Amino acid sequence: MSDPIRVVLVDDHTLFRMGLAELLEQRGSIKVVGVTGNADEARRLLTEQQPDVLVMDLHMPPLDGLTLFRQLRQEGFTTPTLMLTVSNAEEDLSNVLRAGARGYLLKDMEPDDVVDAILRASRGETVVAPAMTMKLVKLLQNDQPASSSASMLDSLTQREREILTHLAQGESNKVIARALDISHDTVKLHVRHILSKLNLTSRVEAAVFAVEHKFSTQTGQLTS
Repeated sequence: MSDPIRVVLVDDHTLFRMGLAELLEQRGSIKVVGVTGNADEARRLLTEQQPDVLVMDLHMPPLDGLTLFRQLRQEGFTTPTLMLTVSNAEEDLSNVLRAGARGYLLKDMEPDDVVDAILRASRGETVVAPAMTMKLVKLLQNDQPASSSASMLDSLTQREREILTHLAQGESNKVIARALDISHDTVKLHVRHILSKLNLTSRVEAAVFAVEHKFSTQTGQLTS
């Protein structure tokens, strides 16, 4: 059995951070090694505990999470960091990811999705709340020609194409499973195959890929 992922939580709301810490600990795959709402204490915890992932609130007066994150990077801390926030603003998403954070999560996400995001971030993936995926796509969308990706998309099965259309809309595995009437584990397996065939590392990249390369969410085909 692999060692649990070691996490530090930084949030100025005591009730929320303690509740989240308890929730994460119950999963068994995560160990919370520190919780705080204070910037200086966050530095101490990062130095002493050397966590695998830092989960931090975006808005924490008087010092907001983004400013603290930038300061930590300037001071040499490299812990993969997930911002956990109530803000669904595209500007906040852009600023967080451009600053180098590993992901952007919303506080109304399902608990299992938060756990999954932390585990994926620890493996080097970039993770974004499903509700924010289309906003990320808008930020990254460009005019790359679809022809360069035709051969890779041809390698996808019909079921994989169906799942890619759902990924492009920012849907979670649970939502996809319900929509296609298949198991959650089957969706996870198909997603892994899609990422492998398209040479991608995360479902976020798959969603961006689909939109950038004009992959139709209605037909499962490249569009002109």
